[in-house]
Amino acid sequence: MSNEQKTYHIDGFSCANCAKTFEKNVKDIRSVEDAEVNFGASKITITGDATVQEIEKAGAFEKLKVIDKNQPKIKEQSFLKKHGEVLASALFMLLGFILVIGSGGQTSMTTGVFLISIVIGGYRMFWTGINNLSKLRFDMKTLMTIAVIGAALIGEWPEAAVVVVLFAVSESLERYSMEKARASIQSLMEIVPRTAAVKTSGGIKEIPVEEVDIGDIIVIRPGDKLSMDGIIRYGSTSINQAAITGESLPVEKLEGDDVFAGTLNESGYLEVEVTKHNEDTTLAKIIQLVEEAQGERAPAQHFVDQFAKYYTPAIMIAALLVAIVPPVFFGAAWSSWVYQGLAVLVVGCPCALVISTPIAIVSAIGNAAKKGVLIKGGIYLEKIGHSKTIAFDKTGTLTEGRPHVTDFVTYDGRSRESVLAIASAMEAKSEHPLASSIIEYAASEGIDDTDVHIQKFNAETGTGITGIIEGKIYSIGKPGNFEDASGYQADGKTVMVVKENDKVIGLFAVTDQLRSSSKAAVEKLHKMGTRTVMLTGDNTQTAGSIAKTLGIDKVYAELMPEDKLNAVKEMKSLHKVAMVGDGINDAPALAAADIGIAMGKGTDTALETADVALMGNDISQLPFTVSLSKRALRIIKANITFSLVIKLIALLLVIPGWLTLWIAILSDIGATLVVALNGMRLLRMKE
Repeated sequence: MSNEQKTYHIDGFSCANCAKTFEKNVKDIRSVEDAEVNFGASKITITGDATVQEIEKAGAFEKLKVIDKNQPKIKEQSFLKKHGEVLASALFMLLGFILVIGSGGQTSMTTGVFLISIVIGGYRMFWTGINNLSKLRFDMKTLMTIAVIGAALIGEWPEAAVVVVLFAVSESLERYSMEKARASIQSLMEIVPRTAAVKTSGGIKEIPVEEVDIGDIIVIRPGDKLSMDGIIRYGSTSINQAAITGESLPVEKLEGDDVFAGTLNESGYLEVEVTKHNEDTTLAKIIQLVEEAQGERAPAQHFVDQFAKYYTPAIMIAALLVAIVPPVFFGAAWSSWVYQGLAVLVVGCPCALVISTPIAIVSAIGNAAKKGVLIKGGIYLEKIGHSKTIAFDKTGTLTEGRPHVTDFVTYDGRSRESVLAIASAMEAKSEHPLASSIIEYAASEGIDDTDVHIQKFNAETGTGITGIIEGKIYSIGKPGNFEDASGYQADGKTVMVVKENDKVIGLFAVTDQLRSSSKAAVEKLHKMGTRTVMLTGDNTQTAGSIAKTLGIDKVYAELMPEDKLNAVKEMKSLHKVAMVGDGINDAPALAAADIGIAMGKGTDTALETADVALMGNDISQLPFTVSLSKRALRIIKANITFSLVIKLIALLLVIPGWLTLWIAILSDIGATLVVALNGMRLLRMKE
């Protein structure tokens, strides 16, 4: 047996329970080792060898179709073709009631008309239900099959037809609501052109994106969408990157800049060197990760699954007791209480409960993805909303991440040129975030450092760099107790000093511009009741000044990477903590937090390492994400509560004997409609 994994898109899921039945059927295929259905993304991943025909046979009860992975959307069916069976069943049901009214009661003709309605609308349900019964699987179709057959046996043909029609309508509603929720990801799939204009020796040739290789040059004209990720080799333009980063404004792009598939070239002519294959583009990864995220079960979903596991057998037992106990022990009429027992079965169908969580999670994750926020699963969606504290890295998160030198002073009679040459040469070997600011400053002063030769260069994270030049030990790092630094630090600047044999010969004051959105983002988080903390390796004075400007609640300054990790662990001991960083630095702290949130700008690192990625590199996306999570949690709780309360009220009607099949099915379809519409509200959430 093969261990190869294959993923297929599936069209036709009507409910979450049907998806589970399909998964079990595929697992029963002899050549299949394992199978996993992602109901939210409408996909199945199979380990082993199974043909498309075998997979479709496993889903024949639901008329499921396997779709080629490169064309995930099949031609939309007409309304009549999609819902023809339901309409025909409903028409025969109405005809049956007209005949009952006209003839003054049930006749063999009316019974025949109701039977036709039941067969047209319910034959697939019966097939599945009977098949499930033979395998002792008890899902909603099993319950409905027993209820309809029982109603027919005791002569309640009109109500049996109503149950079939309304259950079919309920399934259609569930299918429609999930399709709407999935549409947000489907729209991302459709924005990428299927062909690319490749520059060749024979001219420009239009070829399928699957045939484009890394290194090919593709031509992008004004108004075209990019079909591949790449680097601009000729031209400049402004590009709308909303599909990747959620940014509302176009971004200026020059030669050497990265561009992404699915983004829109608004103005200039471009020639782009392809850097990734079609299936590896940033947008393809986003779509893949979001689809996987829809399959990641949230804690609320685990609760529903576990509850349903015991709930359905309990309903079966309750229905049996309702049907048997009153006639056997109290001499009640068998027909009345068998009818009541069948109504209990119908009430027991967990349609609304089963769909209550996945539709909210799919809607929320899909909405976030369209706005440039990648949430990797329902569990992370829940965790964001439960986080009491959000900790921020400073550089590149609260600030722009583009520091520049504002002040430079020399000491001990040293010339600016000599100190700048030494500092520039040393920082050229450093990977510190502030190194580029000194190199750029030296270049702007016309400094040439090519004659500076460094020996025994060493960089220590959090302390600085050292090296030997012409026999003397030079270092660049924190100012320690150097008095001249305090004034600059009070202004919110970071200070680095250059030393020669432990004697200060130069001082750099560097500032990193605060993001324009940082203050507003912190204020919004506070209004939501979220505590904010800043973790930084910067000195206490500089960190304190920035925190005061932004209104951050608490500051941990002068931290080494391990100190940030310990700070997160300390906060975690009290409550749930989210950590926001750049996805590369602060990796230990991001990993240790309950949820790691990366500033992304469409980078592979952010996509791969974070639980959540703000693809637009914009901190203003964070309050939206927290608000979305909190609202999703409220909607999930409301949906579960509503589903259970409606069931309980309907079941209580058994006590006075008022529960009917009509009430039972209407309560079920009503609850399904309410939870579906409530979950879909998350698709429209903007702030």
